[in-house]
Amino acid sequence: MSAVAPPPSIPLPVASPKLDPATGIDYDLFLDCVHCGLCTSACPTYLELGHEADSPRGRIYLMRAVTDGRLELTAEVRRHLDLCLDCRACESACPSGVQYGKLIEPFRLHMAKTMTAAHRLSWMQRLMLFHATPFAGRMRALLLPVRWMQRLGLDRFLERIGLPRLLPRSFREMQEMLPRLKSHYGRLPEILPAEGRRRARVALFTGCAADAFFPETNLNTARVLQKNGCEVWIPRGQVCCGALHYHAAQEESARRFAQVNCVVFDDSSIDAVIVNAAGCGAMLKDYGHLVSSTSADGGQRLAAKVRDISEFLIELGPVKPQHPLPFRAVYHDACHLCHAQQIRRQPRELLEMIPGLELVPLHETEICCGAAGSYNLTEPEMAERLGLRKVKNIQEANVQAVFAGNVGCLLQVGRYLRKQGSGVWAAHPIDALWASYSGEVPDLDN
Repeated sequence: MSAVAPPPSIPLPVASPKLDPATGIDYDLFLDCVHCGLCTSACPTYLELGHEADSPRGRIYLMRAVTDGRLELTAEVRRHLDLCLDCRACESACPSGVQYGKLIEPFRLHMAKTMTAAHRLSWMQRLMLFHATPFAGRMRALLLPVRWMQRLGLDRFLERIGLPRLLPRSFREMQEMLPRLKSHYGRLPEILPAEGRRRARVALFTGCAADAFFPETNLNTARVLQKNGCEVWIPRGQVCCGALHYHAAQEESARRFAQVNCVVFDDSSIDAVIVNAAGCGAMLKDYGHLVSSTSADGGQRLAAKVRDISEFLIELGPVKPQHPLPFRAVYHDACHLCHAQQIRRQPRELLEMIPGLELVPLHETEICCGAAGSYNLTEPEMAERLGLRKVKNIQEANVQAVFAGNVGCLLQVGRYLRKQGSGVWAAHPIDALWASYSGEVPDLDN
């Protein structure tokens, strides 16, 4: 009797590595994407360019192909990845729960280590971004002459004679971003007492760029917290959250900032760490991941206590404001508030409490305005397209004010509102809330 021939061997699929050694990406994160395309309508660059490689699923395909060795990491591939704003709108739109941020951010770190830098920032832009902006004291000193020029009207005189047009483009772009700077509050006491019965003890993260460009928002945040029965602690040793460095693929510098903050804010007596800038809040909430290699417990403890100011006030139960603000307004969803932190309802609830304020819907409210950290410097053309797109939607709403919970958004939106000659007030929701608490109705001449 002849032996039965064995069945032909069927090669088993080779399992992909759990953690790619080159990029540090969990390979399973690629597999979450089923390429359904629902992310494309939420992606700012796809809406502008209509190119598949400039969509989230297209970029995931490119990153996975490079990781698999099926595609070289060429300058063309990098260009599509660099154009991503990392706004995370695709995460909100994705029914499969793809964690796009955990793909693009480590892949960009990999590109920074293995390729020549693609962005040609001027020496002045690099100096401002990485050696001035993250340091609140330096920024305050640098902006002091600008405050005086604006107060004396010299900036408008220089505009009239056309001097800014003679500046190099990189200088001109930074000059155009400057808002009308309010007086800085100086140095707040380390402890601010609660008004009436104390309901909570909180720490206030004052940040760097936000404190330099919009100091009134930090001051108003502290006042609103006091008004709502919070004792406010402002730690002296706090530093930048590290977001600018991290998103520019300078991970070690970002980690050093994070390690300092983990020590400074490590106080068991505080109920929350309050943040009024969406980008900072998203970064602080990710500290458990960022500092995992050195002080994971400290990072996780801090991250667990971080609350956006609107998120915290709604949880606490806000004191109702009394003074009317007779404005028609829109609210723009900052990307790192609505997509990274999933905070949408709370800022609107605060604004809707204000007597006389008519809050109307904003078309494409969750589409990025083009600020995206340093994106408006590294990708000025796309940033301008998105900034003008956002301002067009604001103007079509026929409003007197636009509110946003992030410093980058306020700088970007304010820039293009001024460029269009609009007098729309661009401010943080907390500025409006304090105005309604105090009766200090703002001057809408921006």
